[in-house]
Amino acid sequence: MTRPAAPDERDALVAAARASIARGSRSFAAASLLFDPDTRARAWLLYAWCRRCDDIADGQDHGHAMSRVTDGPARLAALTAKTEAALAGEVVGDPAFDALRIVAAETGMPHRWPRDLIAGFALDAQDWRPQTEDDLYRYCYHVAGVVGCMMAVTMGVAPDDDATLDRACDLGMAFQLANIARDIAEDAAAGRHYLPREWLAHASIAPEAIMAPSHRPGLSALARRLTDRAAMFEASARMGTPALSYRSAWAVLSAAAIYGAIGRKVARRGRKAWDRRVATGTLEKLRFMTRAGLQAAGRGRMTITPRDPSLWTRPRQGME
Repeated sequence: MTRPAAPDERDALVAAARASIARGSRSFAAASLLFDPDTRARAWLLYAWCRRCDDIADGQDHGHAMSRVTDGPARLAALTAKTEAALAGEVVGDPAFDALRIVAAETGMPHRWPRDLIAGFALDAQDWRPQTEDDLYRYCYHVAGVVGCMMAVTMGVAPDDDATLDRACDLGMAFQLANIARDIAEDAAAGRHYLPREWLAHASIAPEAIMAPSHRPGLSALARRLTDRAAMFEASARMGTPALSYRSAWAVLSAAAIYGAIGRKVARRGRKAWDRRVATGTLEKLRFMTRAGLQAAGRGRMTITPRDPSLWTRPRQGME
């Protein structure tokens, strides 16, 4: 049985997690402030573990300065061992993994979800690349959609509430698709690409020359294809907010708007999308958050539409 964290230990881990999110994601840091205090702390704890695993896998520092990793399997083994120890209720001695220990125990989080996230890092460690659109969606689930499910349980969603969890997964999918579109140049510099090979072949773009100037028109069309799909997942995710408390819905709708704006900017810039990194400014974030507060207040009057059956749906029992 997992030993409950002592108050001083938990407070220290929450403080470390807050520092991690401040460095790693200004967008999520801003949106998380809208949660009630208990949800906010759990969201920070979960974020700290996700961020640490991502950094270990990609040789980054809080999501910055991605480098070419030559020891991927060893990194994967290390983060897997620490994660399993945390899920077993053991004190790991690494704040991010001890954060997972606490949030998993407090929320009753299914252990298959953290393992699904690690399965996504395993794909990167194997230099895996998507061949088809379905491959792309499966990857997005493993590195982001399942994070939406884990975040949902920090907000009080029951682990067996499949309808709400599907919408939470949709939001993670939207985030990841927008991020892939924004980061095509950065990923290419690190020897990676996440555009399906069948898309690239249809556009006559060689994967090893993805950023060649002559490919910019075709590449911008593929980026728009990504952002159009991100917008579909985002719209679906918004239908899940009536199941959340007001403050959680406010945070989720704020994050959806902020990340959605990233995708829309990539699409709008076209072939110039990668000349400089796409981001949202402070005033933009404030506008999105203000609008989201009004949307959250009116969510009880929303007409809930059935989830689009054409959208890719998360696996129910982890990686297939």
